[in-house]
Amino acid sequence: MRHSILLTAAAIALLTTMSGCKIVKNPDPNAEGAAPANQTDAERMGIYAREIWDSKVLPAVATHLVPLSDLRSAQALDIDAAGEKHGMRPDGEANPWNFAVAGTGTILEANTKSRAAKLKVDTDADGVPDVIVQLGPVIRGTAIRDAMPFIIFTNFRDQIEFAKLAGGLNAIAHDRLTIPEGDLTGMQVTFEGVFTFKNVTTSPEIVPTKLSFGGQ
Repeated sequence: MRHSILLTAAAIALLTTMSGCKIVKNPDPNAEGAAPANQTDAERMGIYAREIWDSKVLPAVATHLVPLSDLRSAQALDIDAAGEKHGMRPDGEANPWNFAVAGTGTILEANTKSRAAKLKVDTDADGVPDVIVQLGPVIRGTAIRDAMPFIIFTNFRDQIEFAKLAGGLNAIAHDRLTIPEGDLTGMQVTFEGVFTFKNVTTSPEIVPTKLSFGGQ
């Protein structure tokens, strides 16, 4: 009898414990969209960046796109007003403005051999470069990530994951470019892209989302 009572008590305790547990199914590795358990942050954020590039990133750039000359004129009148009208930035007034701009100019200097390849472009025909177009594959900054209104830091696990997303977006920007062979100096370039505003005296370092050369 004593053994029966002990067994009944143990069964009740087990059921009580199980009722407080949440059973989580293991993901099916063969299911569509399932991510391998051993993926790195960079790999996962790279996949996410590819998923949103055409469907969300490019439309956001197109919606906020402003001619670079118009943006400069607006900033000359009132930097804050120009930011409110044309800029994009994460929540918080301490964050810098990011702008999606379009422009055309002459390439005065082309560094295409470096992993941080870039073009120095004269867009106002004064013989002085006033724009830097980053070609990569090493691209500085987080302008594309920070310009996207749908990308919110609190939706990500931590700062590391958030940083990897910026890298993934920059990598796609680089991968989508087609750069002509040979010396590009003196060639005309037309661009669309995003940059983080620093001040009116610093040349924008644009991450291009669209780039064409000469008559392309």
